[in-house]
Amino acid sequence: MNILRKVVETFAHVMPDRDRDELIQRHRFLGQPISRLDGRPKVTGAAHFSAEYPVEGLVHAAIVYSTISKGAIVAIDTSTAQQAPGVLSVITHLNAPQMKVPPPFSVGDSPSSGTTLVKILNTDRISWNGQPVAVVVADTPEQAEHAASLIHPVYAAEPGVNSFEESIPQAKQPKEIMGEAPEVKKGSADVILKDSIHRVDLTFTTPPYNHNAIELHAAIAIWDGNDKLTLYDTSQFTAGTAASIAGVFGLKTENVRVISPFVGGGFGGKGGLWPYTQLCVLASRITGRPVRLTPSRAGVFRIVGGRTPSQQRVAIAAEPSGKFSTFIHEGVTAQSTDNHFPEQFSFPPRHLYAMDSYRIAQKVTEVNRVANTFMRAPGESIGTFAVESAIDALAYELNLDPVELRMRNEPDRDPVSGNEFSSRYLREAYTMGADKFGWKNRPAAVGSQRDGDWLIGQGTATGTYPVYRVVTAARLRINADGTAHVQTSCQEMGMGTETVQTQHAAERLALPMEKVKFEYGDSTLPAASVAGGSSQTISVALAVHEAADNVIKELLSLAQKDSESALAGAKFDDIHAAKEGIFRRDHPHLGQTYVAILKHAGKDFVEAEHKTGAPLETMKYSMHSYAAQFCEVRVHRLSGEVRVSRWVGAFDCGRILNPKTAVSQFRGGIIMGIGMALTEETMFDDRTGRIMNPSLAEYHVPVQADVPHIDIVYTDIADPHTPLGAHGVGEIGITGVAAAIANAIHHATGKRITSLPITLDKLM
Repeated sequence: MNILRKVVETFAHVMPDRDRDELIQRHRFLGQPISRLDGRPKVTGAAHFSAEYPVEGLVHAAIVYSTISKGAIVAIDTSTAQQAPGVLSVITHLNAPQMKVPPPFSVGDSPSSGTTLVKILNTDRISWNGQPVAVVVADTPEQAEHAASLIHPVYAAEPGVNSFEESIPQAKQPKEIMGEAPEVKKGSADVILKDSIHRVDLTFTTPPYNHNAIELHAAIAIWDGNDKLTLYDTSQFTAGTAASIAGVFGLKTENVRVISPFVGGGFGGKGGLWPYTQLCVLASRITGRPVRLTPSRAGVFRIVGGRTPSQQRVAIAAEPSGKFSTFIHEGVTAQSTDNHFPEQFSFPPRHLYAMDSYRIAQKVTEVNRVANTFMRAPGESIGTFAVESAIDALAYELNLDPVELRMRNEPDRDPVSGNEFSSRYLREAYTMGADKFGWKNRPAAVGSQRDGDWLIGQGTATGTYPVYRVVTAARLRINADGTAHVQTSCQEMGMGTETVQTQHAAERLALPMEKVKFEYGDSTLPAASVAGGSSQTISVALAVHEAADNVIKELLSLAQKDSESALAGAKFDDIHAAKEGIFRRDHPHLGQTYVAILKHAGKDFVEAEHKTGAPLETMKYSMHSYAAQFCEVRVHRLSGEVRVSRWVGAFDCGRILNPKTAVSQFRGGIIMGIGMALTEETMFDDRTGRIMNPSLAEYHVPVQADVPHIDIVYTDIADPHTPLGAHGVGEIGITGVAAAIANAIHHATGKRITSLPITLDKLM
């Protein structure tokens, strides 16, 4: 951390000064509940998703999946499949051309969306049950699927590491976790814990989960000769996918165009390059035809990774006042034998609570399963379940109100790094949430509320998620007709990106929103990073901000070529965008419209492209979004059925740029958290490593009857150190949700459930 501080101090002069951005407090378009601009094309069917683009001469591909978790293919007879109706090609490791393996996932200057080191269809080795072993291309999807069903490889199976629980004794500490040390410690945590009167020591487990976005993963590949490719893909990261596919097939990155403007849900599962995309491109190259490959729901389970399972220990000791004297959070997650993603469950306590001593550590074990990957609030979602459940248990040990216990341990600075918080209004969020929920009316006694056979309880938990800003480029043009055109390769997954960035650009340029066009979802546009980590809004906003400043400077220069201009002699700091043009700050009536400036200069447009710098502010400050989750549950005393009956989510996420889209994101995260807590679980057969419930009939996501009305409140206090004063909102909603439900169930029943999902059998 000392090295990072030196870097920040050395380059502090290049860090943007957010205090000067007048838009942080302006509320013309920003801060308004404007409906999503992509809403109408989506509900009318005008929006094309990846599998829907009309392509002439399109043929279809289907995948054959392995049925063992480790071993080798010793024979694969494809003759019957090759003779099946409509079949154009059958590709296996025996006839597939050599392809390179893309580098691991990276959002740096050399982006990559790689997820696994397995040589897809270039090896006879099997690393997980579901690994592609063949791809069939045929005239119709049905013909391709039928022919694929006729291929039955012969394997030499080897013992695989299929069970997470059995692999735990072999767990090892990784070199790093998301750029941070896998273990941080201060003082003698074990000694303090042992000597403390007030303490809890609990072990928690969470299962694997899958994303289950409504839109299935899909790709359409179209080659132009042997060196140019157009790819429609369900991608959260067009720039990374383009670079990775280019590397796999030995192409120039600029010759690969990935188009993905609309993504029908992703939650992290569409951020990486999964085998279906590579196989679609391969099939198109071999057949010389445009190819579409859309795995079934079961196929998505087989080849697209989900969230890792975890086993976590949380041990906390406290003084009689409730002040934490030591905090231990340690445990294990799993990752594939062929990827490197140790999900960072140990991050929340590093930033949440004041601690005199602590040990926070994480290990990883390897299993023969499909590569695990990001899933909404990776790390923080499962980490807060353990941490916030243990804190609730400690509140009962101390006979303290659970909210009060948390407030007594609010830190002044980041507990581990020692950095100043860029902004932190968690107290205010708790106050707002508790008031809205009526927390003061909650009886302290466990099991004291009943309605017939229903036991009633209320619970709370804190959520946290880091603020990430990643390097992003944007291009901005102002045309002679007074319209603006903004371009960047980012994605729209339903979170409101197009809407918010149009609001921002219109606000920044003092234009009506209808005069601003925001173009996105195409890798040939200036490169944006992955739509993940709740980072996209502020990352794109900064790029647009600085591109706009450059355009305004150019327009000012053009205007000043006319000595009679009202802007003659003005400096950049003397002017601002207003009334669809540039006007003086000290004389607001003096200025010129964009139309007038460009007409006089004889130009059709002025354009600038800008790539943002490294996020040095995240090294200088501790930056996070926060949640105070409040819920009420009803538990049937005979059946163990759990119903979530009330919910209030209170959030501190900096400035809220669009209340309508932000509240939708908060609610969506909470609903996903309800599923995480009560119904969802990806079940692996430890004998074969095969997923046993790869369908929405057996993997139970919440439906309307499972979800109560969800009230949302938020602080809306701008962070002066982030673009537009905003923090991410996409992932904070799920954090703390599972713990709030588990804590409410304990309050209702007296049972402390430490293993997710909380199913009927655990409450009987």
